[in-house]
Amino acid sequence: MLDPVVIPPEEIARRTVLRSDWVPCKSAFIDCRTPGSDRKDNYAFIGPGVSQNPDQYVNLRERHGFNLGAAGMPNGTTNSLHLHFTAEVFINFDGDYLLRWGADGRQGEYRSVDGDVVSVPPWIFRGFTNVGPDEGILLTVLGRDDTGGIIWGPPVLEEAADFGLYLTADNTLVDTAIGERVPEGTRLIEPMDQAEIDQLDVYTVEQFRTRVVHAPDRAWVARPFLCSELPGGGAELAPVIGHGMVEDRRARPPLADPHGFDLAWLRAVPGEGVLTHRHDQTQVLTAKAGCWAVTLNTGPDAAVVELGPLDTLSVPPGVWRSITLLHADAGRSATPGTGEMLVVNGGDERTTVEWGPEVVTSARRAGVVLDANGYLAPAAVLAAATEDD
Repeated sequence: MLDPVVIPPEEIARRTVLRSDWVPCKSAFIDCRTPGSDRKDNYAFIGPGVSQNPDQYVNLRERHGFNLGAAGMPNGTTNSLHLHFTAEVFINFDGDYLLRWGADGRQGEYRSVDGDVVSVPPWIFRGFTNVGPDEGILLTVLGRDDTGGIIWGPPVLEEAADFGLYLTADNTLVDTAIGERVPEGTRLIEPMDQAEIDQLDVYTVEQFRTRVVHAPDRAWVARPFLCSELPGGGAELAPVIGHGMVEDRRARPPLADPHGFDLAWLRAVPGEGVLTHRHDQTQVLTAKAGCWAVTLNTGPDAAVVELGPLDTLSVPPGVWRSITLLHADAGRSATPGTGEMLVVNGGDERTTVEWGPEVVTSARRAGVVLDANGYLAPAAVLAAATEDD
């Protein structure tokens, strides 16, 4: 059992990142002047990600086990080819993007649409272009607190130099066009050697597609939690990366390889959600569709945070929380009449949930308990089990 944790009002406010709180950076990366890439906005909500601008605004800098950000890009804007060392996951929040990969961007392509979750493997070059009519939003989750930086494709570095932009070995952007100078004795990043590029992993289109969970691909678990049989606890869960919080022993995530976090979709009809619970991982909730109420703490310390589309809340470990959909008429849901929320928990292990005492008691009355492995089980069956002395 976790130690009691109460999150005060000022900390709740600090950990709530509303869409209106987003602060764009137009010079986060070395391709910020390259035609076609010069109109993108970079956002860093949790951790700096791989931003190369020391002035990048970050809403929450404390470690979560992962980094969360977003790319805002008008039609025709391109994010140049680059390589990461940890997992990079794109969550498409209503956009139309052409993703490409390989050293020259020609190894394969995938057209990403609203609701996609795309886990791009580490150690391959990737880039993307907004091919939709409007500005799209791609949320990005990067594995680990320290991502190790970023490697740009050689042509990207060469073209950036034509615009006076250079990158130092400590991942700092130097803009000579505005009078900045490379500090004496500082080494600049050199393009990756072709012999090393030739050793990078190769992914076919078919292999890459196995790392995409399209909205129609989601496998919804109808009763994912101990509270699922109780009034107000009827949310459904679709695991995407890792087993996460799901308590149905038959649930299988499409992507089980370590990412440094687990990720799932939560959906509900108005009045339903997840009853009072807590766990020992950092948790980030981002509303995709609908208006949600997240209640933090219990008793006289209880406080409610309302989240609409693209609003985010970071919940620290050990805090009691419950989640309820207030109404479904905001944003775009893959299922009409429901709200959707993206749930990300830190760590690669299962996220073990502790339920409020009233939930445990009510669930037992409804005939449901958790077995010794933390999975849902009939109360009548476990009552007949014998324990060793």
